[in-house]
Amino acid sequence: MNWWISVGIEYEESQEKPMNQGIGIDIGIKDLAVCSDKKVYKNINKTAKVRKLKKKKRRLQRRISKKYAKNKKGECYCKTRNIVKSKKKLLKITHRLTDIRHNYLHQTTSEIINRKPKFIVLEDLNVKGMMTNKYLAKAVQEQCFNEFYRQMQYKCNWNNIEFITADRYYPSSKLCSCCGYVKKDLKHSEHIYICSECHNAIDRDYQASVNLMRYGLTA
Repeated sequence: MNWWISVGIEYEESQEKPMNQGIGIDIGIKDLAVCSDKKVYKNINKTAKVRKLKKKKRRLQRRISKKYAKNKKGECYCKTRNIVKSKKKLLKITHRLTDIRHNYLHQTTSEIINRKPKFIVLEDLNVKGMMTNKYLAKAVQEQCFNEFYRQMQYKCNWNNIEFITADRYYPSSKLCSCCGYVKKDLKHSEHIYICSECHNAIDRDYQASVNLMRYGLTA
């Protein structure tokens, strides 16, 4: 059983609009978010704490599966007391992982908002399309991109920060931040972007965030 406490606070709506430089945010799998002001938020799923819980979850899933197979009678699977107990433990671990990820998202989005940028730009990622890739699906699901968008959007609204969504086909990673050349053959394995025109070498995720920030200036 889980318990939740909801607290409502009434306060005057602020009309003040932040005037600091806007922020472009590139979200991904290697790191959760790379900001145009050089702030990087790591992937929480790579931490020792989360990896330990995930390992415990996998072991418990295998144990439950073996118990079901052992207690199979004909075409039916018998749910014993031990199976019920193990499934409750599995559910508890699953809730724990979800809470850790969502709490990290809240901490990240709040920290970005507290820098009071004039606007925030995020790319309109095709999350459903990414989920069809069997090599990326699990990592994309664990990063909770949709939840990151949701939190960022309503927090921007609360703080009078303009929330801008860049076009899905905007080449944020492929566009050179120095000369404007678009490298159409950029591979996913290329973490460092090297421009064939001006020979600019830069981290591809940071460059994407800079390009998104510039997109916000012209939006």
